[in-house]
Amino acid sequence: MAAGGKALGRIKKELRDLDPEHCLAGPVGDDMFTWTARIFGPPDSAYQGGTFFLKIHFPQDYPFKPPTISFITKVYHCNVNSQGAICLDILKDQWSPALQISQVLLSISSLLADPNPNDPLEPEIAKQYLQDRSKHDQTAREWSQKYALEQL
Repeated sequence: MAAGGKALGRIKKELRDLDPEHCLAGPVGDDMFTWTARIFGPPDSAYQGGTFFLKIHFPQDYPFKPPTISFITKVYHCNVNSQGAICLDILKDQWSPALQISQVLLSISSLLADPNPNDPLEPEIAKQYLQDRSKHDQTAREWSQKYALEQL
């Protein structure tokens, strides 16, 4: 079976195994290699109450290479840049073929609640997070209310 065929089998299995209570994700149209996902702002975080949409692209050699995941929803976070790119180790050098997309989305949700200002994509936001946490959280809440309210 060609690499793309093996990847497709794995992607289909992961789609079947998703728990809709914890992870809302699926293909865009008939393209099994391009998905959208929805995560919810973690409770007791500045993102609580927000619904965040992400775009997922699986490479042809998935799961041996990580998916490319980016936020569609604008988010105020030191590990997410203005284009939606995410700085998370498991999407880079700490990727493992044993990881499944549901675990990756859970890690992204955890990153919302627990930013890593020591490895920022947005240094100014990281600086604010470290120096004026209440101002940072206020801005994150404002952005969540403005951009991350679920569209019906």
